[in-house]
Amino acid sequence: MTPTNLLYNVVATPGALYRYWRQGQTGGTLAAILIAGTLPGVVAGSLIRVLLLPGQRVFDLVVASVLLPMGCWLALARASHRPPGKGRSVHLSWPVLVVIAAAVGCVGGIYGIGGGSIIAPVLIGAGRPAAQVAPAALASTLVTSVAGVVTFTILSAQTHGAVAPNWPTGIALGVGGLLGSYVGAKLQSRLPDLLIRRLLGVLEIAIAIRFLLGGLL
Repeated sequence: MTPTNLLYNVVATPGALYRYWRQGQTGGTLAAILIAGTLPGVVAGSLIRVLLLPGQRVFDLVVASVLLPMGCWLALARASHRPPGKGRSVHLSWPVLVVIAAAVGCVGGIYGIGGGSIIAPVLIGAGRPAAQVAPAALASTLVTSVAGVVTFTILSAQTHGAVAPNWPTGIALGVGGLLGSYVGAKLQSRLPDLLIRRLLGVLEIAIAIRFLLGGLL
C-alpha cells in the first residue's frame, strides 16, 4: 500500500501544480525549504517502513497516532483573527522548517503520502494561508513521492515480500487523482481558510479512526 500510494502521488500531483502555476502560485522559497527536509525524510521513512514496521497492525497504529491528534487540532481549534500571512509560522526560521519537514517526510514515507498532506495542515494550523501552503506542499509531495517510489523499487530487489509499488493500481488511481487535484486547486482560492482547515481536520480524524480500528481489531 505505501509504495503504491506514493506512485499515486507522482501521477496525480501534477494536475494541481499545473493549475496553481496558471494562477501564479508556485510555492517559491517555501517549496524549496520543504523539499530540502522532506526529501531525505521520505527515504528514511521508506527504510523504516520496510525494515522496522513490516506488520500491518503496527503500521495502522502508527498512522492513527499521527493523524488523530492532528485532525482534532485542525477541526476544533478556534478561528484566528490575524491578518493573512501573520500567523505564528512566519516566526519559524528556515532551519527549523527544514527539521520539521524532515520529520514529516519520514512519517510520510512510512505510510505513503510523501509528506505534503501532513506538512500542509501543520503550516495552515500555525497560521500560514492555504493559498501559500498548498502549492509548496504539493511540490514537496511530488518530489518526495518520486524519491519514495525509487527507494521502494530498489528495496524490492533486496527484500523478500511485496515491497514494490503496484504499478497498474497506482497509475489507474493516479489518473483519477490528476483530474481531481486540478479541480481542487481551482476551487481552493474560492474557499475560506477556516473551512479548508476544518475539512482537513474532519478527514484526518475519519482516516485515523479507520486505521485505529484496523490496528486494534
